[in-house]
Amino acid sequence: MSNENENQPEENRDEKEKQSPESAFKGVGGEDALVEALKQVIDPELNINIVDLGLVYGVERSEENSAKVNVSMTLTSPACPVGPQIIQQAKMALERLDDVDEGNIQLTMTPPWSPECMTDDARDELGIF
Repeated sequence: MSNENENQPEENRDEKEKQSPESAFKGVGGEDALVEALKQVIDPELNINIVDLGLVYGVERSEENSAKVNVSMTLTSPACPVGPQIIQQAKMALERLDDVDEGNIQLTMTPPWSPECMTDDARDELGIF
């Protein structure tokens, strides 16, 4: 997968990345490959990936073992009927990566999810303006 910003001078690349809607990870830290893996997990009720929905709050490798990835995420509601399925799929998506042995999903309800957490693309897709 190529990055369209690779061939640009660094100062232009940084400016373009700041303006890019893909900074719609809304503060989700983590390596691009980890975030991209999580983007493969689709909420079956809304048909949008969990990153663009704003369900993923953070992604990081363990300091003790870089093959272990910790994810902090939430659900659209505490009683989300597909919560267990989404959590399991997120774990599996990470563990499919060659350099990840264990995906640890930490579920949190703080801060609570709201439509403001979504990317602009996700809001457009759902007709929320």
